[in-house]
Amino acid sequence: MTPEWWHWMIAGLGLVLLELAIPAFFVIWFGLGAILVALVLFFAGDLSLTNQISLWIVTSLAMVVLWFRVFKRNQHKTLVGTADGEVIGEIGLLVGAVAPYQHGRVRFQRPVLGADEWVCLSESAITAGERVRVVAIEGSFVRVTKA
Repeated sequence: MTPEWWHWMIAGLGLVLLELAIPAFFVIWFGLGAILVALVLFFAGDLSLTNQISLWIVTSLAMVVLWFRVFKRNQHKTLVGTADGEVIGEIGLLVGAVAPYQHGRVRFQRPVLGADEWVCLSESAITAGERVRVVAIEGSFVRVTKA
């Protein structure tokens, strides 16, 4: 007995829904591959079991490769693992006021060294909502001045 088109459709939808329980963003491609096999069987007719499984494997792996090669490349890059010299000069928005010898919070448009929000220090008082520039990294804090 070879699987019908609706068997592949149910399996594909099940794998796509399984992605909700396993948030790895990997299972979805195998589910979409099964849905594609279902569509091929629906429109093209009968295929042997070997051809169906081969088509599923090829389409699933092609979608995984396409994801990592084309679409994943265009995502925003973070500055994780970069030298702190590349972070100096970054502009952020102060979300928590900062005063001399007191901590504030600064948020960056893209993640800086793995986080989009950092505790900051400043030599002068700066109110929340001001744009600030990173001048140094001191441990787990960033030192900022008005931009």
